[in-house]
Amino acid sequence: MHSDRLRRMRSSPALRRMTSENTINPADLVQPVFVDETIAAERPIGCLPGISAHPLSGIADHVKELEESGVQAIMLFGIPVHKDAVGSSAYDTDGVVQKAVRSIKGACDVVVMADVCLCEYTDHGHCGILSEGRVVDEATLPLLQRIAVTLAYAGADLVAPSGMMDGAVSSIRSSLDLAGHVGVPIMSYAAKYNSAFYGPFREAACSSPKMGDRSSYQMDVSNYREALRSVARDVKDGADIIMVKPAISSLDIIRACRDSHELPVAAYQVSGEYAMIMCAADQGIIDGARAMAESLMAIKRAGADIIISYYARQYISGR
Repeated sequence: MHSDRLRRMRSSPALRRMTSENTINPADLVQPVFVDETIAAERPIGCLPGISAHPLSGIADHVKELEESGVQAIMLFGIPVHKDAVGSSAYDTDGVVQKAVRSIKGACDVVVMADVCLCEYTDHGHCGILSEGRVVDEATLPLLQRIAVTLAYAGADLVAPSGMMDGAVSSIRSSLDLAGHVGVPIMSYAAKYNSAFYGPFREAACSSPKMGDRSSYQMDVSNYREALRSVARDVKDGADIIMVKPAISSLDIIRACRDSHELPVAAYQVSGEYAMIMCAADQGIIDGARAMAESLMAIKRAGADIIISYYARQYISGR
């Protein structure tokens, strides 16, 4: 006789729903959105099936469509007309993302998260200011402060420094508070690995480095303890949400963050993770919808409160 018959609670769909230990709600999901100042019409992104870049003239309409489909939060990335060595378009009060934020907030009631980084705006493609071929924190931090403040003035609900610059959270928090934006939270990319899974994003955002790579400021994928140190520092420096990136290959870090900190934990199912599943589905190798749902549930089960995913809209629409 088997006294512990686990299958009893799997015998019907109703029982399985009743005893499900984790659920993903629309409020848990964030849809990345690309706004491109160089285009006049929607531009499909070939390496990200189902995802497009949108012109400034159409960005509010696109986000309104997302909102009507159930999406409650977006993460905004911009592609500017002008790039230079210091990424000046990133902190221009009339920059592409600043304009997009104003347009979206005037038409929609979604949470607008705005990326704070220089890689899409520099002509060399790195996330900070270069000196002798290396990114220098001290020269980069004042520019990140300016980006965050201009985004807050534009109406962004949250700013998200993604460049892995030491001291970014504390310096941005100070500049936001000084500018009167004490209520604007910071979601820190606290544990961001130098991952092979970022390729499609870099193509979509035109942000691939022109020389070298980002290994001097993004974390080595072999490091666990360093990730926890980085997260703990950002919590101490004033982060309101801590993020782990990429998600699927960092489930151990997500769980460690959940167990160690009381702040909300976000995880980014990045472009390569999304594209890998979508491409396999396109070839008939896997059931794409089931595989994507399973991957999102793995991230949730690991402890993420917030999941940024290119599949957010499709998941919400298909519930």
